[in-house]
Amino acid sequence: MLCDYLVQILTARVYDVAQESPLEIAPLLSKRLKNNLLLKREDMQSVFSFKLRGAYNKMANLTPEILQQGVIAASAGNHAQGVALAASKLGTRAIIVMPKTTPQVKIDAVKARGGEVVLHGDTYDDACGYARELGKEKNLTFIHPFDDPEVIAGQGTIGMEILRQYQKPIHAIFVAIGGGGLISGIAAYVKRLRPEIKIIGVEPIDADAMYQSLQAGHRVRLSQVGLFADGVAVREVGEETFRLCQQYVDEIIRVSTDDTCAAIKDVFQDTRSIVEPAGALAIAGAKAYVEREGIENQTLIAIACGANMNFDRLRFVAERAEFGERREAIFAVTIPEKPGSLHKFCKCIGKRNLTEFNYRIASEKEAQIFVGVQIQNHADGVKIAQTISNCGFPIIDLTDDELTKMHLRHMVGGRSPLADNELLYRFEFPERPGALMQFVGSMSPNWNISLFHYRNNGSDYGRIVVGMQVPPQEMQEWQAFLDTLGYQYWDENKNPAYKLFLG
Repeated sequence: MLCDYLVQILTARVYDVAQESPLEIAPLLSKRLKNNLLLKREDMQSVFSFKLRGAYNKMANLTPEILQQGVIAASAGNHAQGVALAASKLGTRAIIVMPKTTPQVKIDAVKARGGEVVLHGDTYDDACGYARELGKEKNLTFIHPFDDPEVIAGQGTIGMEILRQYQKPIHAIFVAIGGGGLISGIAAYVKRLRPEIKIIGVEPIDADAMYQSLQAGHRVRLSQVGLFADGVAVREVGEETFRLCQQYVDEIIRVSTDDTCAAIKDVFQDTRSIVEPAGALAIAGAKAYVEREGIENQTLIAIACGANMNFDRLRFVAERAEFGERREAIFAVTIPEKPGSLHKFCKCIGKRNLTEFNYRIASEKEAQIFVGVQIQNHADGVKIAQTISNCGFPIIDLTDDELTKMHLRHMVGGRSPLADNELLYRFEFPERPGALMQFVGSMSPNWNISLFHYRNNGSDYGRIVVGMQVPPQEMQEWQAFLDTLGYQYWDENKNPAYKLFLG
C-alpha cells in the first residue's frame, strides 16, 4: 500500500486547480518559540483551503460517463468548495449537503462556484448520512472528504511540496486532523522518504476522534463534537485514514479553544492573514509541543490549512486569544469592607497592568473584587496569586473557569436577596435563527427566571447561563426538564465564582 500511495501522490492531478502553496517563516512566532517555525500556506489556495486537492484528484479520475451524471458531497464547507470548483472545471453537476451550523461565508462560497447547497443536520455526520441517501436516489457519485485513497493522495501532494521546498533537516510537521485525510496523505509521503521527520497530528480537545481511536486501537465514534473548529468537527475518522495514522503518525496533541484563538492571532501578527479555527490547529499544536518538550533551534512546519471563517466570529476569537496566550489571569479577591482596604489591595498588586476590575458593595463586613491582570505566562499568574494571598487577602484563581470567562465577568454585582431557591445552570445549543427563543419557550411557566445571560460571540454554539427559582418539591420535574431539553448543560450551583458574586 505504501508504494501505491507514493505513486498516487506523485501522479496526482491537482495542479489544474491548485497552486504550489508557499512555505513561509513566521518570524515573530519563531523568535518567541526559539525555533524556526514555517507555515505551509494552504489558506492561500483559490478556495482558501487545501481541500480542492483531494476533491479534484478524485473527480478527475472518474470515467466520463460517471462524471457526466454528477457528484454529491457532504461537508462543513472547505471540501464543499473544492468539489464545487472541481465540478465547474470538469463540467459536471455538484450537490453539496452542509450542516445547518456551517458558517455563511462557506455556504456563499459554494454557491458562488456553482454548487447546489442543501442544508441538513447539525454536524458533518448528519449531513453525510443524508448525502449518501440523496446520492443513491439521484444516481450521483459520492465524493468522500477524507476516507478515499485518491482524496488522500491529492492531499498528500502537500507533503511532496514541503520536502521539495525545504531540503534541510525538519524536526516535525504539525497537521490538523478532522477525518484524517490531510495527515494521512502527508504522512504516507513524508515517512517514505524522510522517516526521521515526526508527523504530529493536532485535534481540538472536544473533537478528538483520532486521538481516542489511536488510544483504543480501533475507531471510536464520539457521541458529540465541539463546533468551534467546524472544519474538523468529525465524530468518526475514516477506516483508511485510521490505518495510515496508526502506521505513520508519531503522536497527536490536543489543544483548547483558547489555544486555537491565540494561534489565529499569532498567524495574523506574522502574516496579516486570518486563518479559520481548523486552519490554526497545527500552529497551536506546534506551540504546545515546544512548551512541553523545551526544544530550541529546530525547524518545525505547521500546515495553515484553511481561512474560511465568518467575520463576526472574530469577536469571540479576540476575547479568548488572551487566555490562550496565557496573557491574562482572572481572580476573585475578598477584602475587608472598611476604609483603606482597597488601597492596601492596590498596593499589593503594584504596577502590574489590570485588564479588568469590578467591585460592588454587597456586605457590611466583606467586599468581593473581580480583577483581571495582564501576565507573561501561567507561572506569572501563580506568582501574582501567591503575592495577593501573602498580603492577607483570600483569593480564588478563575483564569480557567468557563463560567467566569463566558458569563460572570460581564455580570459581577448581580447578587439579589430576592433569588430564593435559585438554581444556576449553563446551557449550550447550536446557534441558528430562532434557537434562543426556542430555548426560552421550553422553560416551564411555573418557574421564575431569576438570572439570565446570553451573549452572541460569533461562534457556532449559543451559550446561556440561567438562574431559575425552582421550589424544592419540584426538583424531580426540574431534572425531567433537563433530561428532555436536548441541550448540553452544566450544573454550576457549587461554582465558587457563582457563590461569591451572584449566589
